[in-house]
Amino acid sequence: MNIQTPGVFELLGGIAYIISPWPLFYATLGTFLGITVGAIPGLTGSMLIALTLPLTFHMDSGHAIVLLVSMYMGAVSGGLISATLLRMPGTPASVMTTFDGHPMARAGKPGRALGLGISASFVGGLLGWVALVVLAPPLTRIAVRFGPFEYFTMTVMALVLIASVSGKSLWKGILAGLLGALVAMPGIDPSIGQLRLTFDRPELVAGFGVLPVLVGLFAVSQVIKDILDIEDRGLATELSLTGLFPRLSDAARHGWNAIRSSLIGIWIGILPGIGPNIASVVAYTTARNFSKHPEAFGKGSEEGIVAAEASNNAAVGGSLIPLVTLGIPGSVIDALLIGALVIHNIQPGPMMFVSNPEMVHAFVAACLVSSIFMYAMMLALVRPLSHLMRIPKALVLPAVMVFCVTGVFAYDNSWDNVWIMLAFGVLGFLMERAEIPLGPFVIGLILAPIAEAQLRSGLMLTAGDFSPILTRPASLGFLLVALAFLLWPLVRARRAKHRAPR
Repeated sequence: MNIQTPGVFELLGGIAYIISPWPLFYATLGTFLGITVGAIPGLTGSMLIALTLPLTFHMDSGHAIVLLVSMYMGAVSGGLISATLLRMPGTPASVMTTFDGHPMARAGKPGRALGLGISASFVGGLLGWVALVVLAPPLTRIAVRFGPFEYFTMTVMALVLIASVSGKSLWKGILAGLLGALVAMPGIDPSIGQLRLTFDRPELVAGFGVLPVLVGLFAVSQVIKDILDIEDRGLATELSLTGLFPRLSDAARHGWNAIRSSLIGIWIGILPGIGPNIASVVAYTTARNFSKHPEAFGKGSEEGIVAAEASNNAAVGGSLIPLVTLGIPGSVIDALLIGALVIHNIQPGPMMFVSNPEMVHAFVAACLVSSIFMYAMMLALVRPLSHLMRIPKALVLPAVMVFCVTGVFAYDNSWDNVWIMLAFGVLGFLMERAEIPLGPFVIGLILAPIAEAQLRSGLMLTAGDFSPILTRPASLGFLLVALAFLLWPLVRARRAKHRAPR
């Protein structure tokens, strides 16, 4: 099969597409909205994308992808503003930035802290784009050779891997994934065409829609959480733009740290389900271990800011690699992007290179252009964006709920979807209070139908024989990786028990 992976001409074609009027407009709008939402504590990139999904239903598919990817890039970067000035990470990926960004701002150098963070974000975004361009083609050529059993075991591996890194408890992660898979079951059985788990409720014949579930989990649950914490305003620092624009000497001083942290972010981004949050933690820890002044970390270290921001932005490009090559989301927001592709009747994974190559080019071009726009907008708009952080939540949250209800209702003019959204909003809030991660739930919701279809397809080809799962090398390899991640917590607990003093 001829896989049209993005070569030089395809990349140029993708860039030519995105600089045409409407895609350029959506790239600009998406980056701006992402930065704005990322800069406001309590609002997240996942909430923004979940709210935007209903609006993209009637859009051109390419325009929708450009808009959503640009929001993703902008939101990850925008969080550093509130992390630096308020000690409140605008997005989870900016948590590590608070450790050094806010102390530096309190020491009278907020412009310097923001300038380093913005420049590191730009470097990470560009290197993430390079990784997407370089690594996607060979991975796709491998993935296209997979059969149904490989895809089934790969989804199992992805679910276990995501569960193992998404919270304090592996078993809570697995429970969340199984709950997501259970939510995907009601409706029409795709293999035999019979109804299942509908409980004679006509509104469940089509199953739970991906859109109301995602909006409920990520937007409504966040609104509930913010309502209970509505008075929290953080520790504000006045903004001074001195040192905002980087100097040439900064490239020599922090260049290797930015490159190393970006490479860490790319690698961790490629691993399914981990994403920018973990990338920033690993890169920050690595930078501290290799630093000549580790005692400065947590007290306003420039190296810490560069490591955190370069890695979380590079992880965006890395997380898009498994999405476009394997159809497996590299982060929770990537799961929302897969939901967007499904809404537009596009199958993510290697066949997207054959049936919808323009979507691949849209992903690649949007990643590059939004990184450039992010850098320019952050430098130009940092002062007005700093004022947005002081908007009371009491004004923001009602508007968010109006958008949630309007968007979900307009999806197919059904109040059932609104009630589903509200129910899953409460469920998402309760899950987070119980420290049950939402990431595995969404991955289970998205991947369970794919895993089921692939397993049934494989069994039909082999007349019900399960043995190819163990006899095909790739399939067995995926299962062994999943088994290793399942057993590792038990091994670690046993080792800790033996080391404990008696």
